[in-house]
Amino acid sequence: MAATRLMPSDESRALIDMTREVCRKELAPQVDAFERVGGFPEQAFRTLGELGLLSLPYPEEFGGGGQPYEVYLQVVEEIATVWMSVAVGVSVHSLTCYPLAEYGTDEQRRAFLPDMLSGSQLGGYCLSEPDSGSDVGSMTTAATLDADGGGWTLEGTKAWISHAGHADYYTTFARTADTGPKGISCFLVPAGTPGLSFGRPEDKMGLHGDPVAQVIFENARIDADRLLGAQGQGMAIALHALDNGRLGIAAAATGLAQSALDAATTYAMERRQFGRPIIDFQGLAFLLADMEAAVTSARAAYLYAARLKDAGRPYTKEASVAKLVSTDAAMKVTTDAVQVFGGYGYTRDFPVERYMREAKVTQIFEGTNQIQRLVISRQLIRERG
Repeated sequence: MAATRLMPSDESRALIDMTREVCRKELAPQVDAFERVGGFPEQAFRTLGELGLLSLPYPEEFGGGGQPYEVYLQVVEEIATVWMSVAVGVSVHSLTCYPLAEYGTDEQRRAFLPDMLSGSQLGGYCLSEPDSGSDVGSMTTAATLDADGGGWTLEGTKAWISHAGHADYYTTFARTADTGPKGISCFLVPAGTPGLSFGRPEDKMGLHGDPVAQVIFENARIDADRLLGAQGQGMAIALHALDNGRLGIAAAATGLAQSALDAATTYAMERRQFGRPIIDFQGLAFLLADMEAAVTSARAAYLYAARLKDAGRPYTKEASVAKLVSTDAAMKVTTDAVQVFGGYGYTRDFPVERYMREAKVTQIFEGTNQIQRLVISRQLIRERG
């Protein structure tokens, strides 16, 4: 069942209708095969890119869609109701464009951003490392400036990178000074850079259509104009970008939860026990009601944060609230959906077992939900300090 939406314009309503249609016709037939055996759904991203759905929240002058964040996020949610792996990929791609769009020079934006927003390119976001996940400031990947200032050489390994080996560029954070979090800078590394290689894809519990792997830099040299922002500004760039990325994951998690709710409700209306549809039994009907409340609350949380962002107001705390609420809701709703299906829910004959496996990682990436609680509590202290 399609979610009830209050869109801000006729254009945005048409955009949602188009997204639903392309997901139903083009994406849905591919999902089961990819999620069973894994792989990179290149055609899915190509289809979305051709329709302009990979660049919605960026300026039209550079090839973006010029849409408010509240519209972009609802498109991500709609994609997630059909294919969570691809929705996560759309969110990641948007995240990779943010440092250039917000911190790049006018010359850099004119040179690089149109290709990144064209729909023909996909990005990777290289922040985490094997020994540096939540503790971003301890990263060891380093970038060294040539003696003549003509380029940078990167050394190190990034981990858990979506689109690794498939992306056209990698937005990469590396250490340029031994000064902790203040010594990190941001770079735009093109695919095909000599010295850039990739590890074996991780054997994950779910999201098999979103292959992730290590990205390895060994004497990988890039031009000087690939530095985004100032030296040492990388930590601030990463944190601001993650506010946006958390909203993308919140929207995707909400879409996943909506699918689980829809599947469970349909099954409960069709499955009969003791001569009645099982939805007639209060214990199960109330479970479905709680699932609906969780999905609705998740959607409200991410839309509130998005509207603050669109209004130019601070939204760091609200982005963390949305990520926390939406992903915890996705985990609960998908688990309860398996319960509604009973023994059948534990089999691969129905999609709810996959939804539950996919929901788990949403509580981990883009900052664990424990980190979100830390961000929220610190913001509360700052607001009252």
